[in-house]
Amino acid sequence: MPARNEAALIGAVLDRLLAEVSSPCEVLVVVDRPDDATVGVVERQPGRWPGVSCLVNGRGTGPAQAIRAGVAAARAPVLVVTMADGSDDAGQIEALAGLVEGGAAVAAASRYTAGGRQLGGQWPKCLLSRLAGRSLQLLARPGTCDATNSFKAYSAALVDSVGIDSRHGFEVGIELTAKARRLRLPVAELPTTWRGRPAGRSGFRLVRWLPHYLRWYAFCFGPPLTAQQVRAKTSRAA
Repeated sequence: MPARNEAALIGAVLDRLLAEVSSPCEVLVVVDRPDDATVGVVERQPGRWPGVSCLVNGRGTGPAQAIRAGVAAARAPVLVVTMADGSDDAGQIEALAGLVEGGAAVAAASRYTAGGRQLGGQWPKCLLSRLAGRSLQLLARPGTCDATNSFKAYSAALVDSVGIDSRHGFEVGIELTAKARRLRLPVAELPTTWRGRPAGRSGFRLVRWLPHYLRWYAFCFGPPLTAQQVRAKTSRAA
């Protein structure tokens, strides 16, 4: 769970997550700086959220680096990325994990499949993500209408085999979807309702991060590859 200055929301988000997830799990809240107020909220009440800990990202700033740090520290065979602002439906975490346990390499919570909804948010971002997701599913068939959504579950084996190359925004979701597509691994989805954050300001940087999304959009197209070939085509220095 990448978090940046989410002290006002993190308590309610963790309360709901732990109320909805009954399976054994660990929850890693990943921040860029040790003085982020989010850390104080979590660490002042250690008994309130069993299995929850804060991790200071030492890889560099930004959500992609935070996700990379959390994935590297996680020990479970199924990894779920969800946001600290309450926009994702925590009640679907176990269902997404179940899809991966059932054989999917990636399980996406989809705003744009039948039954999905998107409430609130910045309209340029919403429009572009919808166009990207629906067009990609039509043209490349990656297995989901919402490749750009960060709310996904992943097989740890997939991440171990191909790595995460993103270093900037929230493009990890489309990156791993694209890599699974090139490996011809199964990608599953279920409809979700995404809600814009109830307080504070989104850290999404559309213009700055768009080229990185386009890179992985394009990578969805092409012949099957092995994991070694994917790494050779996409890897970069950490």
